[in-house]
Amino acid sequence: MKNKFLKAAAPVAVIALGFGVVQMMAATKPAPEKKEEEQRPVSLLYSEAREEAVHLAVSTQGEVRAHTEIDLTPQVSGRVVSIAENFAEGAGFEPGQTLIQLDDADFRLAVARAQAGVEQAKVLLLQAEAAATVKRQQWLALNPNKEPTPLQVNKPQVAEAEANLRSARAELADAELNLARTKIKLPFRGRVVSRQVGVGQYVTASTSLGRVFATDRVEIRLPLTDSQLQELALPMGFVASAENPGPQVTLSAQVGAQERQWRGSIVRTQAAVDQQTRLIYAVAEVQDPYGKGASNGAPLAVGLFVTAEAEGQQEQNALVVPREALRSADKVYVIDDDNRLDIRTVKILSTSENRVVIASGIEDGERVVTSAIANVVNGMEVQPITQLARK
Repeated sequence: MKNKFLKAAAPVAVIALGFGVVQMMAATKPAPEKKEEEQRPVSLLYSEAREEAVHLAVSTQGEVRAHTEIDLTPQVSGRVVSIAENFAEGAGFEPGQTLIQLDDADFRLAVARAQAGVEQAKVLLLQAEAAATVKRQQWLALNPNKEPTPLQVNKPQVAEAEANLRSARAELADAELNLARTKIKLPFRGRVVSRQVGVGQYVTASTSLGRVFATDRVEIRLPLTDSQLQELALPMGFVASAENPGPQVTLSAQVGAQERQWRGSIVRTQAAVDQQTRLIYAVAEVQDPYGKGASNGAPLAVGLFVTAEAEGQQEQNALVVPREALRSADKVYVIDDDNRLDIRTVKILSTSENRVVIASGIEDGERVVTSAIANVVNGMEVQPITQLARK
């Protein structure tokens, strides 16, 4: 029995002894030498801030609207007998072109009657003048040294005949004017917004025939803050004149797949602050937006929403950096002389697609970071790389 126990315990004792030896050797083994890896600084592109004399640009937005847009209504009643082909939605028309023709038969008859009335009044005037001449001759033959009274020589009758002739001529002019009004025209070049009449329809002076707008110029109402108004050197209630033209404005919008631009100018500003937005609105105009003022054939269409950039009148010195250097709303990363990152808060004067104009927060010649960077720590060491200037 004892031998069996020894035989079973011997393997266990050997395993326990071996495990103890291994543990003792592991405990007495010298610790491996730790080698600290040198942390490499982040490589960053930079561009130098430069002080320049700049005209500040003010950026805002607005909707294009027609300078003149009206409802087309007739001045006389009648039945529509014809409509011009280009009196259709979206079509253009020329000044003086007949857009709608009303039935003019009754008006031609009225002109004929008025012409007959004028001729009749002329005859009556000639008769009155002849009678007055005879009366005067008779009076002078009987009373050579005495001047006759107006009644004695028929002067009131002559005056009445002259008045009747003037009245007949006025009736003729009115009849001719009504006849001309059967041809519905407009004194400006324009486009049709909508048409609300058809051939054969009877219309009166209050009937709306359609809506049109002039294309000689369009205007854009631009909201401006008080500081933006000062940058443009515009007073409230400003009206452009030959001696004091308004600032030039570049308007841009995405039309199809292309960015289009148009040139205009600010012609006036409101004389009061908008009570709801607390902004001052300026009005910019573009001349001939569907013709010479178009952008490579693309008109500045009414209803288009555009971005407007106006250049300030006053020149001032400011620091200019690439647009990529601006972080968040007012942060710029500067690389100091020790190649460490310095996070600065700057005062922005204006921004555009390519550059940022800064009033304070950095100095001329300082290196500003233009490349993207994550996990920024103020004071971290960096490796500056000069950014090539854009061509």
